[in-house]
Amino acid sequence: MRRVRVGMGVPRFAPAEVPVAVEGPAPVLDLPLEVEGERLLLTCLSLGNPHAVHFVESPVQAFPLDTVGPTVERHPLFPQRVNFGVARVLDPGHMELRVWERGAGPTLACGSGATAAVVAARLHGRAGDRVEVSLPGGTLTIEWDGEGEAYLSGPAEWAFEGSWLGGAAPRGRAREGGSR
Repeated sequence: MRRVRVGMGVPRFAPAEVPVAVEGPAPVLDLPLEVEGERLLLTCLSLGNPHAVHFVESPVQAFPLDTVGPTVERHPLFPQRVNFGVARVLDPGHMELRVWERGAGPTLACGSGATAAVVAARLHGRAGDRVEVSLPGGTLTIEWDGEGEAYLSGPAEWAFEGSWLGGAAPRGRAREGGSR
């Protein structure tokens, strides 16, 4: 199986950059929120898309993601909605994660969600520079030294193939010197 490594960007923490509707200094750590009977403490950050991470001590499979996830995603604290991750740190080099992706619901894997969870854990002093993140769809490796760009490594696998119904695929207008 082939593995790939990609840059996930530099995490941003200012509330206006996430965005999250709170005032105060960055980063936003342990933001209290109660939804669907669950008391959450959210760590909020952006990797080009907004993330809120909640840490649990029990297995992430036991967390009611299907009911809490959509409520957090659409909560007024998040004007652009938010990706919601539930993470359990097993040790500084390992964690498990489930993600409710905004607009999609529960996912088997989420690269930006895994990266956000590791960044959040590191901000709390619970993760090292390199962390294996176990998701329902497989394991990803996240590297972040506490500043600068974060990196994700994981398997590259053939997922599906298909064909376009109705003839040739639609074409966009090419720009001079390259494609769209």
